[in-house]
Amino acid sequence: MFGVLRRLRQWLFITRHPFPEQEWQRAMARLPILKGLNEQEAQHLGQRAWRFIHDKHVSLHPELIDSIELAADQRLAIAAQICLLTLGWSDSDHRHMQSNVHELQILPGAFSRQVKQTDAYGVTHDYEHRRAGETSYQGPVVASWPDVAASGNRNGFNVLIHEFAHKIDMRNSLNADGYPPLSSDISPKEWHRIYTAVWDDLQDHLARGQTPPIDAYAASLPGECFAVTCEIFFSAPEQLTSAYPDLYDLLRRYFRQDPLARFGHSPIISVEAGSNV
Repeated sequence: MFGVLRRLRQWLFITRHPFPEQEWQRAMARLPILKGLNEQEAQHLGQRAWRFIHDKHVSLHPELIDSIELAADQRLAIAAQICLLTLGWSDSDHRHMQSNVHELQILPGAFSRQVKQTDAYGVTHDYEHRRAGETSYQGPVVASWPDVAASGNRNGFNVLIHEFAHKIDMRNSLNADGYPPLSSDISPKEWHRIYTAVWDDLQDHLARGQTPPIDAYAASLPGECFAVTCEIFFSAPEQLTSAYPDLYDLLRRYFRQDPLARFGHSPIISVEAGSNV
């Protein structure tokens, strides 16, 4: 019964909103991160991205409304990066993981938050943290326009993947704690062992005054470690597999995707002219 209703809703959606093939091709051309997708994967991602921009709300801050008008291909480019996270999952798992996603709010620039954090010695520190994005359990995802526009390259940075990785993380917790829902072929023990080894290595690098092999922000909180490594997994897999091959393999099995093979070990590339969306 539910399957029949779902197919009916899908048919009605396709009838009312025909897929914009030309706009999708332009969206893909904007994003080096999508290079290497085969025809079936690209079409599947495009359909999910098209559905995303109809089911979810993408809003611009009032200060941006007069200066930016997001065309269909730009909206598809944004949605494609979000849906890339779950491209390897079934439609039902994809829908389930996005059930706490309602809105993406795009702000004019980065913003600051007052943060309290307790260190390993029990001392609480207050500081101001500059952010490119922010996520809450059932609230909107917030991201700055310059960082959204800069996402989509193969350079290890992607604010959309980062923030929506937090949403996946929050599917079994009110907070991003680095322990998202796991599939049956990945045990919590294995997840904990591999991420703990990465966490300890990052902390050791910082304690010795050395630059970590990945973005040091991954060492700030376990939830940030998961989000940062998701960014790198999808946009700079060479960097992740070189630094932490066990973690790359874990995320390959978790997301059921292999970006390193998809890119064919090709050199890291970026789109010039500053904006991918």
